[in-house]
Amino acid sequence: MRVLVVFAHPSPISFNASLHAQVLEALRQKGHEVDDCDLYAEGFNPVLSQEEHLIYGEVPANRAGVAGYVDRLLAADALVLIYPVWNEGFPAIFKGFLDRVFLPGVCFVKDRGVPKPALLNIKKIATVCTYGAGRLPTMVLGDPPRKVVKRLLRAMTARNARCDYLALYNMDRVSSDKRARFRRRVGRLFEVW
Repeated sequence: MRVLVVFAHPSPISFNASLHAQVLEALRQKGHEVDDCDLYAEGFNPVLSQEEHLIYGEVPANRAGVAGYVDRLLAADALVLIYPVWNEGFPAIFKGFLDRVFLPGVCFVKDRGVPKPALLNIKKIATVCTYGAGRLPTMVLGDPPRKVVKRLLRAMTARNARCDYLALYNMDRVSSDKRARFRRRVGRLFEVW
């Protein structure tokens, strides 16, 4: 299976970076073809320009500024997202990736004004993320990142696409034992992925 891994963290020595390395190793050991998209390392520009906004709905012209990333997404059978949750949302670079790459004609098409999924090549999605906040305050606020992945992104993919969401809440205050347990959860998921 060809897996696009999208990683969004600025520090190469972060816990998220270690999770990224763990996921890459596990996927490669399982024999998957891995396309590692490290948004910071690649210098991805998250800003949707005025020109891009003006042609947002014009398929296929809307792909021009991000054609390489669109091609990588369309070549994948599975998608793995690795990022921290900051201020109850995605890092700006990752949000910009969604805004600029998950375009009309790429992820959805309109049929008589109703959006229909177009990322039918994606059969699996997995998210590995960390939250600074605890689970309860995050849930009170609706856990927006989880909803975007489990509802919106999943709705753009194949009908029965598997969608795993692994989250470590309270990242800055959890014990090293809890981090180790989370790392083992990540390992178990990708051993059978």
